[in-house]
Amino acid sequence: MDERNEIAIGFAALEDLPAIVDIYNSTVASRRVTADLEPVTVESRLPWFEAHTPDRRPLWTAKRDGQVMAWASLSTFYGRPAYDATVELSIYVAEEARGSGVGSRLLAHVLAECPRLGVHTVLGFVFAHNEPSLGLLRKFGFEQWGYYPRVAVLDGVERDLAVLGKRVEAEAPAEGE
Repeated sequence: MDERNEIAIGFAALEDLPAIVDIYNSTVASRRVTADLEPVTVESRLPWFEAHTPDRRPLWTAKRDGQVMAWASLSTFYGRPAYDATVELSIYVAEEARGSGVGSRLLAHVLAECPRLGVHTVLGFVFAHNEPSLGLLRKFGFEQWGYYPRVAVLDGVERDLAVLGKRVEAEAPAEGE
């Protein structure tokens, strides 16, 4: 592969936050990806950014030529200690990179990191009319674990929310280890 087309996946840095917010905001108007109805600001996302740490609940970027093409995060689910091994996945791809495979590359990386993080269950909350996101998760073995009919209202249209889940088991150690 041409080095210029290489995707570099790493932990997000504060200087990546404006690009992360831009990618997120690019999805708001579609009414297919997020329940936010208005764009968010970098300042409003600072506490969210700071809640993500590489050793517990990471936020990753996928970059090409230094430009953020996609990002993914693992967030605490439900906020109670018994759920520590369960996380909520978010993954967003820049408009110009959708369909390029960068989302798949990033999701594969996230799932591979789960054992290191002590994560056993990954959940995705996806609008039922967001076929691209549902397709990406299903491609990686996520199954529908829940369904909430008409729980969101987007521009006067009631929308359903699908909950997809995947168990991520640590690989068994090789014999003799």
